[in-house]
Amino acid sequence: MSTRSAAIIGAGFGGLALAIRLQSAGIRTTVFEKRDKPGGRAYVYHDAGFTFDAGPTVITDPDCLEALWRLSGRRLADYVTLLPVSPFYQLCWEDGFRFDYANDQAEIDRQIRAKSPADVDGYRRFLAYSEELFHEGYEKLGAVPFLNFFSMIRAAPQLVRLEAYRSVYAKVSQYIADEQLRQAFSFHTLLVGGNPFSTSSIYALIHALERRGGVWFAKGGTGALIAGMVKLLEDLGGRIELNAPIDRIEVEGGRARALHLAGGRREAFDMIASNADVVHTYKHMLRGTPRGEARSRALTASRFSMSLFVIYFGLKRQHPELKHHMVLFGPRYRGLIDDIFRANRLADDFSLYLHAPSVTDDSLAPPGHSAYYVLSPVPHLGTAPLDWAVEGPRYRDRILKYLNDRYIPGLLDDLVTVRHFTPFDFRDELNAHLGSAFSVEPILTQSAWFRPHNRDDEIDNLYIVGAGTHPGAGIPGVVGSAEATAGLMIADARK
Repeated sequence: MSTRSAAIIGAGFGGLALAIRLQSAGIRTTVFEKRDKPGGRAYVYHDAGFTFDAGPTVITDPDCLEALWRLSGRRLADYVTLLPVSPFYQLCWEDGFRFDYANDQAEIDRQIRAKSPADVDGYRRFLAYSEELFHEGYEKLGAVPFLNFFSMIRAAPQLVRLEAYRSVYAKVSQYIADEQLRQAFSFHTLLVGGNPFSTSSIYALIHALERRGGVWFAKGGTGALIAGMVKLLEDLGGRIELNAPIDRIEVEGGRARALHLAGGRREAFDMIASNADVVHTYKHMLRGTPRGEARSRALTASRFSMSLFVIYFGLKRQHPELKHHMVLFGPRYRGLIDDIFRANRLADDFSLYLHAPSVTDDSLAPPGHSAYYVLSPVPHLGTAPLDWAVEGPRYRDRILKYLNDRYIPGLLDDLVTVRHFTPFDFRDELNAHLGSAFSVEPILTQSAWFRPHNRDDEIDNLYIVGAGTHPGAGIPGVVGSAEATAGLMIADARK
């Protein structure tokens, strides 16, 4: 075991993945988590016999998770059971059209042919394009830290050739003519906080990522995967402290020296990494330091992803007719997305992601019951400074009535428990700047080298991991950020 010590602030997917990598490399690692449970956005609520995953529910690229166990000769399957989800998503429109997006080329072709025969060949070409992006953007660059401008310039020719400067929607539209199918193959950017009309087309690689690795769900919920990661970390000798909010990072002589916990305790470490919100890290934890003040000024000038409004509810009946992951498109697409990212108000309509995990795993609800969450993208607090204490209950009721009337008959009569999570909660519970759900918005000028770096440029033993750094949000993104950051920390520890 190395004599080197590392602290990680925050026990989200990125923080835990980083801790596992460091501990596997022999660096004594302690994770400090503000809340009473690990997981960060992947928190878990237990209520009236129901289990609700608070955050990410779509698990793609299981190999990036299995790699964490392989580092120490262990197996993911001995800690967590991953269940395949099929179809990946059912996409639904108000005119009654439904599209089952599955890992079955013949079935995808059949559905496209029935809707728009000319788009069958276009989809095949889009898939080939997505595969190229996956190779260039994910396999080659997903876990590579961009610490200087020249490292990005070296990657630029391929990204220019693949037209990464165009938006996801624009590239999809080159291949596919039908508007609903264009929506079907461009909505994925919303899952990582991006606007399909402005997010770099490199994010179309998510399509190939899903087709290659499948879509999975952890038995017992995403929280069971977090629990498996915590157990692995502890089996390796790492430590995690809960209810341990960090007040500030002590900096002296250009280096991070120690963490000061909210209760007054000081803990010194050789290296410190933050999985906390990147603005909160610099603005609050590094307050009073020249670097913290300069960096937070620059970061707050960035564009941030939208926020989310999430409702968790349990019903006293089961609905086997539903699919595990459903995307419910409202009457507008571009107009609604414009409102979410730009309007100083809440739109009258909405598009929703409905998660119905009991379809795959009935252990998440009491016998004969079913557990759900429904998510609506909404403006962050800088775009629309709404009073969510007032707006939240109204918006919750509108969404539940919509689901009752269109997708889950009897929902309002069958409710056993319901709670909601608003942009205020992202701000207050997760310290998310402006209540943003995915940190820095993934536009081209805020990607790769332009994103906050995995190692601070001036405090050379301070590191960043998670959605706010390279490569970005989503489980594969933050786990990839942990690989990039761990590579730097392990190399620095050996100097």
